Amino acid sequence: MAATTPRTIAEAADALRSGATTSVALTRAMLAEIDAHDERLGAFVTVTADAALAAAAAADRDLASGIDRGPLQGVPLAVKDIIATADAPTTANSRVLAPGWGAGVDAPVVTRLRDAGAVLMGKATTMEFACGFPDADKGFRVPRNPWNVDHTPMGSSSGTGVAIVAGMVLGGLGTDTGGSVRGPAAANGHTGLKVTFGLVPKSGVVPLGYSLDSVGPMARSAYDCAAMLEVMAGYDPTDPYAADRPVPAYRDELTGSLEGLTVGLPLPYFFDAPLLDPQVRDAALAVADQLRARGAEVREVVVPHAQLAKEANALTMTAEAFAYHRHDLVQRWSDYGCFTRPTLARGALWSAADYAQAQRFRAWFRREVARVLHEVDVLLTPTFAEPAQRSADMNAERNLTLPSYTGQWNFTGLPAVAFPCGFADSGLPLSAQVIGRPFADGTVLRVADAYQRTTDWHLRAPQFEAERLLQAAATGR
Repeated sequence: MAATTPRTIAEAADALRSGATTSVALTRAMLAEIDAHDERLGAFVTVTADAALAAAAAADRDLASGIDRGPLQGVPLAVKDIIATADAPTTANSRVLAPGWGAGVDAPVVTRLRDAGAVLMGKATTMEFACGFPDADKGFRVPRNPWNVDHTPMGSSSGTGVAIVAGMVLGGLGTDTGGSVRGPAAANGHTGLKVTFGLVPKSGVVPLGYSLDSVGPMARSAYDCAAMLEVMAGYDPTDPYAADRPVPAYRDELTGSLEGLTVGLPLPYFFDAPLLDPQVRDAALAVADQLRARGAEVREVVVPHAQLAKEANALTMTAEAFAYHRHDLVQRWSDYGCFTRPTLARGALWSAADYAQAQRFRAWFRREVARVLHEVDVLLTPTFAEPAQRSADMNAERNLTLPSYTGQWNFTGLPAVAFPCGFADSGLPLSAQVIGRPFADGTVLRVADAYQRTTDWHLRAPQFEAERLLQAAATGR
């Protein structure tokens, strides 16, 4: 991307209003990045170039005539390919989903982006039905980590994350059932918010876990996520889970100061698990030091039975996913990817009693976490236990044994933001996570934004591995 191209939504909003650029110019620049790099990185299933340029031209006309729809106007964004859009098919990266699913219809959250003047560039790749590792044999593109294409971009919203860090878009939509917004944020080095359950309508989205799913903003910065959330959040009658409550001005909460805010460090499990990478742990602890410097009080706390909450979230997710896929698994087993079908089929192993017990534990765990969050305002943890794995080494059984720091917050429905906090010796991003009280999405964004005002990890961009490999091939080195 050219050095003068805005890196964030906030920068783009300023440039569009100052006349430093136009939405058409910005969109063309990002389409050029897609043309240059996406064959290697696999961020998009479908690119809607003509529709994007038309939307960009409309945004420019509106701005020229004094119609200002807000900070997303004229800004290129991506949409995860399990969210319905009227101008592109929804596939869930699967041969199983009906070809006409959601045809000609925008999901409510997409309608809100369009109404805000956003430029939608196309549908971003995902793991099949947001749960299975990509299976190249099914003919879908496999997303790759832009810092090192041999490594996973992690999480089912990976296409959106890759597109952001590769400069193909300035933000986008992901979904999160056990960490699929925060995983790509951690692996690729950007910011991603798992919103409070019910804050953003999820109708028009292919379900994975009915009681766990959320649609969240993904962008380089916490400020950009706040700008997106102001547009995305709010009640919609088509979603039975949607919360009917006012939408705050989230950006107004980003003051840069953390005075009077208390951060809890849950050291047991989240910082002392045997398989936690020391570089991940140390980077998250360094974030705590930065938050102190911004005025926060940091104290140690205990979140009881966090590992059991991870397991109970996985049980709930696979049971609810199996309920959705049961008929197709019986009729079309081989049409599912080789990684997806055993993941979904695990749901058949749980009994009704298992599911009921998990929900009983869920109620208890929510109360315990609420007790902890009565003593502190937010929790700080690593996002994932290790930097992004090599794709060739990914193993579902191993991943089941790793400590996990994301699913607990889907299980409780709490907001959680992941943001970059350094790089491992391997050159791959490191990430920390802040968790807050129900509907305190602005508070967790405030913490991440305060951190990002004194660091620039979220603005770092890779020299694409694809370019390096091409250069090596050309020179014979």
